[in-house]
Amino acid sequence: MLPEYPRPQLARDSYLNLNGHWDYAITAADAAEPTTYDGEILVPYSPEAALSGVRRTLTPQQTLWYRRTLVLPEGFVRDKVLLHFGAVDQSCEVLLNGTAVGGHTGGYLPFALDITDALVPGENTLVVRVRDVTDAAHHARGKQRLKHGGIWYTPQSGIWQTVWAESVPTAHVSALTVVPHLADGCVEVSVRADTSEGRSARIDVLREGSVVATVESVLPGEPVRLPVPDVRPWTPEDPFLYDIEVSLGEDRVRGYFGMRSFGVGPDDAGLPRLLLNGQPYFHAGVLDQGYWTDGLYTPPSDEAMVRDIQAMKDLGFTMLRKHAKIEPLRWYHHCDRLGMLVWQDLVNGGEHYRPDVVTLPALAPFVRIRDDRPAAHRRLGRADGAGRAEFENELRATVEHLRNVVGLAVWVPFNEGWGQFDAVRIAGELSALDPTRTVDHASGWHDQGGGDLRSLHVYFRRFRAPGRRSRSRDRRVLALTEYGGYSLPVEGHRSSERLFGYRRYRSSEDLTRAFLRLHEEQIIPAIRQGLSATVYTQLSDVQDEMNGLLTEDREVVKMHDDTVRAVTSRLRYETRGA
Repeated sequence: MLPEYPRPQLARDSYLNLNGHWDYAITAADAAEPTTYDGEILVPYSPEAALSGVRRTLTPQQTLWYRRTLVLPEGFVRDKVLLHFGAVDQSCEVLLNGTAVGGHTGGYLPFALDITDALVPGENTLVVRVRDVTDAAHHARGKQRLKHGGIWYTPQSGIWQTVWAESVPTAHVSALTVVPHLADGCVEVSVRADTSEGRSARIDVLREGSVVATVESVLPGEPVRLPVPDVRPWTPEDPFLYDIEVSLGEDRVRGYFGMRSFGVGPDDAGLPRLLLNGQPYFHAGVLDQGYWTDGLYTPPSDEAMVRDIQAMKDLGFTMLRKHAKIEPLRWYHHCDRLGMLVWQDLVNGGEHYRPDVVTLPALAPFVRIRDDRPAAHRRLGRADGAGRAEFENELRATVEHLRNVVGLAVWVPFNEGWGQFDAVRIAGELSALDPTRTVDHASGWHDQGGGDLRSLHVYFRRFRAPGRRSRSRDRRVLALTEYGGYSLPVEGHRSSERLFGYRRYRSSEDLTRAFLRLHEEQIIPAIRQGLSATVYTQLSDVQDEMNGLLTEDREVVKMHDDTVRAVTSRLRYETRGA
């Protein structure tokens, strides 16, 4: 039930995990809280997930109710008690002892509520009321669809990340912003605090347990730079992390950071490349949907997330593109400490997607829509101004939520036209919010000429790098951000009788030969023509999609692993000789 501490980059000793069995009920949307609940649900698994013990689908016409008692341990309470939800899909209201203490809309981001004034001594009753309309409105939904199938997956609802409480003093650290400046040999830290007492903070930077830099009398909100002597840069090959400790009055928090930089620059031949720590670095990536057979959005354990990341690292990949989903913070922590770059999609929303807009370009790549006009907003499922505003609010919140992730290298605001709008402007906003990372403004098609990448998806045709004339006109980095998708169903390891994939094979041997041929004939030769990143589809099978490197249960590697490692080795090192 995921007992691990959920916030590795802002950790404090106060922690009460509230995962476990809660009461649940499903009622009509407009019904009052029921007096009798339907049974028990295992939080944080959605009712649609087998691990929840419920296996019921919440419809747009229904409300999902949660209830549990809350007894705080002796000595737990300091000045304030904060109740945290990692993520609740899609909108919710929270009540404590019958008093509304807050709520949230948006199924992918965390929120915290100050419940101090609503607490009573002894036993408290916590109730959460949830609505989820999935794709029946403009809210972010990722790849969930009520009528699922093919590339669209089973919807899931309600609490799907850890619920927990902490107690803090009145003056306490609410957030840290940590920005490494590798070229200058220093790290910039901003402390945000809830305090009206004019308190200052102390910051310590530690390397392998020893303090290497300290600054005192830091005022909240004022960034300060601390020198980092004898810098050890972070790379996927050497994912070294520094620790950071911050004291503010009686409050103590801990975090970590890595000394690295991302950017775009020319290689020795003048071709634009992705840079890591100032040098060209090939991103050999995998598309990662983050779905689980029994847990849907929620992994069965912390170790399961580690195994996914390590499995891809063992096959020689250096990057995971987190597709249309935001993971628990512990997933990013494991990427940081294991050495895995991350490309982070913003979660798509909008109204209904039209096949001629989001599917046809896969077959006819010349189809392109200018996305900054009202007519295009309608065609791309973004006619609703409130939906566009909500996306931009969630974009800003996502950047703040994941800003300190060490391995996060690229932001991806739009994918294949799903709810896309004003992509050039959005890319500019992302770059202004976070100038330390690169932006893939429109992954796949409906390229607007913005961002840092020329981002292509190729499934049904041969991949050819753009010619010299095209490269001279477009100086963005060339990236193949989805390709492959070769499918092989493995009996005894599939959750669907339907089969979706871009090319189908009957044996591991055939699949492995096709994977090798694809890379030898099309992908590796393109590196010398400027190809700087690849995203193979995909990490694991998901429901109807049988195109994973792993089966959905993660028990079978479907290709010969030594062949995959040989291919990824050539991808990684070809850039050095380009």
